[in-house]
Amino acid sequence: MDFSLIAANWDFFLIGVQNTILLVALSLAIGGPLSIPLALARAYKHPLWNPIVWAYTYFFRGTPLLVQLYLIYYGLSQFEAVRESVLWPVLKDAWWCALIAFVLNTTAYTTEILRGAIESTAWGEVEAAKAMGMSPGQRVRRIILPSAFRRALPAYSNEVIFMLHGSVVASTVTVIDILGAGRVVNAKYYVAYEGFISAAVLYVVLVWAISRLFKYLERRYHAHLRPRESGGAGGGPAPRPAPAE
Repeated sequence: MDFSLIAANWDFFLIGVQNTILLVALSLAIGGPLSIPLALARAYKHPLWNPIVWAYTYFFRGTPLLVQLYLIYYGLSQFEAVRESVLWPVLKDAWWCALIAFVLNTTAYTTEILRGAIESTAWGEVEAAKAMGMSPGQRVRRIILPSAFRRALPAYSNEVIFMLHGSVVASTVTVIDILGAGRVVNAKYYVAYEGFISAAVLYVVLVWAISRLFKYLERRYHAHLRPRESGGAGGGPAPRPAPAE
């Protein structure tokens, strides 16, 4: 390992980190809100939208992210109507094509995560909301979605990490992400390990940060599920009852 090569190209790796974080963060920020109405349509079996959303999620969960990116970046450019449309300035750019593919992919996965969380909402919570006189919309906003978001946190943390790992496909369409920076360094200096090991370390650091963030969120929003220790008046353990004579 020649660490001097890594030190000499730290600014290039910084560009890769910035591109990776920006692509993943934007795809999650866009895909998260988009998945909420789609998950509701799936959970409540909407007669029109449910089969459409099911087909969408089935396709994007059933095909590799790399194939989806190639279909958008290489496939759409084959159509003259696309090249002459107002969307061509966006679709001819690899960065934007990567973002579109990531948004469509993470929206599909997040939709199914939320659908499962919504369907597992305790029926007693819904009945209590009905007894309080809440309308269906109020029940969704105040009871069902907040409860579903809390239960979906562990599964969604995995989706965020998978999205980070999947972002490496952006380097295949000339986007300089973390892996792309590692490839360029290896090719520039004719080395085999320095670039890839540096990229691996950077991914490990990002995954660690994501894991710690979601651990904090789970502790905060699942605090009511943790067992509480009973205490006496002074805050110590409660005294044991005297045995009956």
